[in-house]
Amino acid sequence: MQILDRRFLYAIACLLLAMVTIQSGASIAKQLFPYVGPEGTTAYRLGFSALILCLVFRPWRKLPANWRPVTLYGLSLGIMNLTFYYAIERIPLGIGVALEFTGPLAVALFSSKRKRDYLWVLLAIAGILMLLPDMSEVDGLDPIGVILALIAGACWAGYIIFGKKSGGQGSGGITVALGMSVAAFAVVPFGVASQGLALLDWQLIPLGIAIGLLSSALPFSLEMVALRNMPAQGFSIMMSLEPAIAALAGLMILGELLTIWQWFAIAMVIAASLGSSITQKE
Repeated sequence: MQILDRRFLYAIACLLLAMVTIQSGASIAKQLFPYVGPEGTTAYRLGFSALILCLVFRPWRKLPANWRPVTLYGLSLGIMNLTFYYAIERIPLGIGVALEFTGPLAVALFSSKRKRDYLWVLLAIAGILMLLPDMSEVDGLDPIGVILALIAGACWAGYIIFGKKSGGQGSGGITVALGMSVAAFAVVPFGVASQGLALLDWQLIPLGIAIGLLSSALPFSLEMVALRNMPAQGFSIMMSLEPAIAALAGLMILGELLTIWQWFAIAMVIAASLGSSITQKE
């Protein structure tokens, strides 16, 4: 029991660190859109991530016996990144994140086997809805952007499901390296065809490496460790902390002040995550 407790706490720590690094990488990625667009930014992210992960974990040493879940995991990963970057090019980032979050919340809801688990899911959903910007203040919300964000959410759900299946075949690091390589092979050629020589700008390449490390290589490796040590449902509900971390980052880095109502929403999300963590052991 003590070993299981340590593994579960270790998974939670990995997941929290992953969310922090993703927020850091997202702030850099947003700055590259005017130069190489969402396609080029995605190519940077996936290409450098795959390169870093392959150098670290050398996945060719232990290839999986069944490539199907790894391939589906990688394709979900690649399409999720591309469609999300396209979405936030058209709609505000906060709305895009909230819409994309329908994916992991759906996994949590449909994988539930106990009625009380729905309480944590509903509490997390309520908190996320309260964190949404006031839609009446959004000028001309692009419906295509909304659809793209929802597609990214569906891909996020696939990433969780297929990541759990592929993660059980061997080392988590090797699995995520293979998945990221599949994503890179699928998406990078599209980014290169779209942006061409702009991707070779030496002033942008260091930023591209930073995006690959902070937005994908490090957090997805940490998430794979978490997936191997906790149920998919617990993983999905724990991810509810992401909007709260984003709000805190906005306060500390950008000086964005929050209302009491928004802090209450963050408290609801945290309560849902803690409740899920506690009841997972019961």
